[in-house]
Amino acid sequence: MTEDPYAVARQAMLETHLRGRDVVSPRVLDAMARVPRDQFVPAALRDAAYEDRALPIDCGQTISQPYVVAAIAQALHLTGGEHVLDIGTGTGYQAAVLAELAATVVTIERHAMLANEAADRLARLGYANVTCVIGDGTQGHSAQAPYDVIVAAAATPEIPPLLFDQLREEGRMVLPLGPSEDQVLYAIRKHHGKAQRMPLFPCRFVPLVSGEQ
Repeated sequence: MTEDPYAVARQAMLETHLRGRDVVSPRVLDAMARVPRDQFVPAALRDAAYEDRALPIDCGQTISQPYVVAAIAQALHLTGGEHVLDIGTGTGYQAAVLAELAATVVTIERHAMLANEAADRLARLGYANVTCVIGDGTQGHSAQAPYDVIVAAAATPEIPPLLFDQLREEGRMVLPLGPSEDQVLYAIRKHHGKAQRMPLFPCRFVPLVSGEQ
């Protein structure tokens, strides 16, 4: 068996950046330990894969820092049976973490190159419960709606109506809201068709761009 050259760095990430802060969910910590983030960053940045910072990827996008991915997953309270929509595939890292925690994940990316590369990467790593879709994240993916959970790795001023429509009653959503300089990550529950919002923490994500922009 080939020794994992990133095992020590991955463990340090778990202890320092996740357990050392407020990520306490055993399921989330196990998922973060299982997903090899080094396989989801550009080859030239692999030595930085387990640092707690966002890293640049192709198409002017970023892969979120480990703490943010873990905090989002923890806020979703996934139990293993959920059908999840992931907006902003990027390299597929967040989709992989969600796939460890839920039954099925549909992940949507507007950049075809990123979507195709992520699909190949996720398949190679054995994530058979993830479906990659090329499309406009603001429109969601109605073909497989409704979703128990919707997650967005890009910021928008307000909750996109079509995404909220694709969330089932009592479903959960986590996404950043606000302008680029003043974003807050929110946990949202759909209750009687209305959005109940709970702020989590300040954040900074790339903007959620529609297909018309």
